[in-house]
Order: sequence, then C-alpha cells, then structure tokens
Amino acid sequence: MTYKQETIKPYSNEGEKGEQVERMFDNIAHSYDLLNHLLSFGIDRRWRRTALKSLRPYKPQRLLDMATGTGDFALEAMRILQPREILGADLSEGMLSVARQKAAGIDGLKFEKHDCMHLTLPEGYFDAVTVAYGVRNFPDLEQGLSELLRVLRPGGRLVIIELTSPQAFPMRQLFWLYSHAFMPLVGKIVSRDAKAYSYLPATMEAFPQGEVMAKVLEKVGYTDVRFRRFTFGLSTLYTASKKAIL
Repeated sequence: MTYKQETIKPYSNEGEKGEQVERMFDNIAHSYDLLNHLLSFGIDRRWRRTALKSLRPYKPQRLLDMATGTGDFALEAMRILQPREILGADLSEGMLSVARQKAAGIDGLKFEKHDCMHLTLPEGYFDAVTVAYGVRNFPDLEQGLSELLRVLRPGGRLVIIELTSPQAFPMRQLFWLYSHAFMPLVGKIVSRDAKAYSYLPATMEAFPQGEVMAKVLEKVGYTDVRFRRFTFGLSTLYTASKKAIL
C-alpha cells in the first residue's frame, strides 16, 4: 500500500524520495537544531523527554535511534535511560557530522549512516528502537517499519514520536496558517533552503495519524500498539512491542 506522504518529495517529482530527503537534510544540517526549537517554541524538548521516559520500565540496554538527525534524541536517551550502547542511524552525513561533534567523548554512543529501507544491522539485536520526527520521511512506510521490527529482539519496544496536524477547531485553522506561512518563511530565512520547510509541513498533513497509524503498525506485525497525543494534537507518541517468543 502507498501512503500519501511517501509521494511527497522535497525538490522534484522526478528521482527517488530517499535521495532527495538525504540532500535536503545535508542542506539544512547547519541550522536544524535552531529551527527545531524555534519553530516548536521549545515544546519539542518536553515531548522528547516524555517519549523516552515511556521506555524506563523496560530498561533497554541496546538502543537504535533511527533517523537520529543531529543526535539530540540519542543524547537525551543516553541521559535518561543510561543504556550500555546507543546507535544513532541516519541517511544524511551532514546531520551525522553534527551529531558526532556533540557526542565526542561519550562512551557507548556512536553514529553511523544507514538507510532505513535496508538496514545492515543484525536481526533481533536491539532492546528498543526509537524514531523522533523522522518516520514520515520514510520512502516506504511499511518497509521501513518492517526493518525496525526485524532488528528488534523479541519483546523489544518501539517508540515513535511524530509531528501531527490538530483536528479540532480552532487549532486546526491556526496550525494551517502557522505551517503554510510562518514555518516556510522562517525556515527559508534561517536554513537558506526554500523547499525544505514547505516539504516538512506537507508530510505532516499527509502522514497517517492516530488510529490509522496504529493500524499500520499492527499490519506490519507489532503488538501492544498504543498512541498518545500531545499539545492539542501537534505531536503524537506511538509505542509498540515485538511479539515475545514463548
């Protein structure tokens, strides 16, 4: 099945989405952290902490942070969860370069380039897999989620936090103005990429949300799928498990 956000590309209808997403994040890596916090008014930090704290009862020791970007989520995971090892994986070397600078000298934390569609990682290795604000960029949502399921150990946990569009009045209308006017303008000025911050809200609106996304996770093979909306529906946390072997 093709999901709408899979057909949205940053620069052109021609060419592979994955290649364009990689180029886009290379282009905006220098300003990504600033714009993340600026455009969310800093609320994203609280959303990230809540997502990671949902893993505390499971005490994961080997964690994969997919679409790690500049590494903020992986760094926060190291602080909150204190696992033995975290691998931050991303398609963009520009983003990974920033992440490696931040993580210099931190034992157990490393960053590598990986394609979420075809992970060159061992099956059943990780206790937990996290994706913070990156799953809507997967060129093939079900294939990417299947790869994450493959590298999870039986009984392992998946945590996804993703930006979503509010549905209730008046937040829906206010968010439309914000995402179609303010976000592209500020993003263009700060990042110097005219396309990136029009692409990002477009994928947010197209991405399957709430109950629909929960059904996608179940279809792929995850169990114990749950979701929780934050801040009038601006962000949604999805949690799930890989079925344990009895």
